[in-house]
Amino acid sequence: MLRKIDFYIIRKFLGTFFYAIALIISIAIIFDFSEKIDEFIEYEAPMRAIIFDYYMNFAPYFANLFSGLFTFIAVIFFTSKLAYNSEIIAILSSGVSFRRLMRPYMASATIIAIFSWTLSSFVIPSASATKFEFEKKYVNKKKDNTSRNVHLQVEPGVYIYLNSYTPTTDVGHKFTIEKFENGALKSKLKASSIRWDREKKIWQLNQYTIRDFVDGKEILTSGEKKDTTISMLPEDFSFYKYDVETLNYFDLNEEIREQKLRGVGSVINFEIEKHKRNASAFSAFILTIIGASLASRKIRGGIGLHLGLGLLLSFSYIMFQQITKVFALSGSVNAFMAAWIPNFIYAIIAIVLYRKAAR
Repeated sequence: MLRKIDFYIIRKFLGTFFYAIALIISIAIIFDFSEKIDEFIEYEAPMRAIIFDYYMNFAPYFANLFSGLFTFIAVIFFTSKLAYNSEIIAILSSGVSFRRLMRPYMASATIIAIFSWTLSSFVIPSASATKFEFEKKYVNKKKDNTSRNVHLQVEPGVYIYLNSYTPTTDVGHKFTIEKFENGALKSKLKASSIRWDREKKIWQLNQYTIRDFVDGKEILTSGEKKDTTISMLPEDFSFYKYDVETLNYFDLNEEIREQKLRGVGSVINFEIEKHKRNASAFSAFILTIIGASLASRKIRGGIGLHLGLGLLLSFSYIMFQQITKVFALSGSVNAFMAAWIPNFIYAIIAIVLYRKAAR
């Protein structure tokens, strides 16, 4: 059962957390608006769209982005104040164990974890879709959305490669398609460029060469232009890097399943996003334990030293997340391990600090 002191700690924890989040979002909006005001004016973005389509959908993303950092800061800040007001000493002197003291902290961490996971899995994908549409219309009109180094399995044993593809012109460059049977190459087509005809719904090859392997012999065919039907659409390889953020929990799992069936090389980005959402939500528990364990004792330097240590640990955690993501993209580790390795390592730190604080 939660007691009055538990509700007091929960109120302090969550109050500090949401206040800090609201403050950083306000500052982020001010800086973002000052940076993008020229684009808003140049492309005549309506004020209603700026507020409701952009910044109302900008806020959930930043709230979730900084939730881990401000979980840590909130715990460090209010726990340090409790410690230096001798409130924690009074609580422990009354017979409450440090383990029992952590109960309201973990209850608060549970609320933050649910808040973070719900935002990342359902709220932010929908908000991001609206935000990105606004950006394409009023901010990023001049940006190049070309997809590069596209690898795709369009049918069992049929693989394509594109050096680049530009959605605005429906043109891809350095196209290759290979067909395999029982592990042996049967046909290979190379074209300098490929264009999607939206009216005829077919692909047009330019300056192509076809190599067919029949009974150990190679048959070579070439030409300037050729219309063909291939089991792929422009949308299959024009998936922009930010589109993964527009997929909710169920859509993301379905996209991963489909891309694995088709052998799409970019599936690692979707797997990283899936596991990152779960790992980021769970990190609320680890960061809460570390923060409470660090700040529950009086040390020289006061709250400032506690906050300094907290910021050092939290930024190192965020940096470690980015490093492991690079390892996953390079194929050194799988997506699950890339997302969860920082949690595993900082969980060990949390256990050590907790045991030290509980003595």
